[in-house]
Amino acid sequence: MIVAIRITGMVKKNRDIEETLYRLRLRRKYACAIIDENKESLGMIKKVRSFIAYGNLDKEILTELVKKRGQAADKSKKIDAEKAVEHILKNKNFENTNLKPFFRLHPPRKGINSKQHYPAGVLGSHGDKINELIRRML
Repeated sequence: MIVAIRITGMVKKNRDIEETLYRLRLRRKYACAIIDENKESLGMIKKVRSFIAYGNLDKEILTELVKKRGQAADKSKKIDAEKAVEHILKNKNFENTNLKPFFRLHPPRKGINSKQHYPAGVLGSHGDKINELIRRML
């Protein structure tokens, strides 16, 4: 599973870039979305890699993300984080989990260099190091 976090804001973006971010469910700054690894989504990630940070997500971080920042699609029902995480890992979608398909995060503690690519900055592919960034943003 790939997780993508939008780093840049919304001002002065190309229309194609903005539409691609919209389709990835990254509609505002510091929004996070879990994306399937298929040909189409990898192409979209490649197109917007200068505006997002992305990498491979661990199960432990996914559980923390759902517990702390998961929002219910139906406010009258409660979220069971463990069942939701198992369903997401098994079926790779958010249907029947009562979760919105994105997470709103805080800006990272201790700051980031948002103008340069990884490892000097935060943009681009992080691999497994994205989990440390997400932990700083919870």
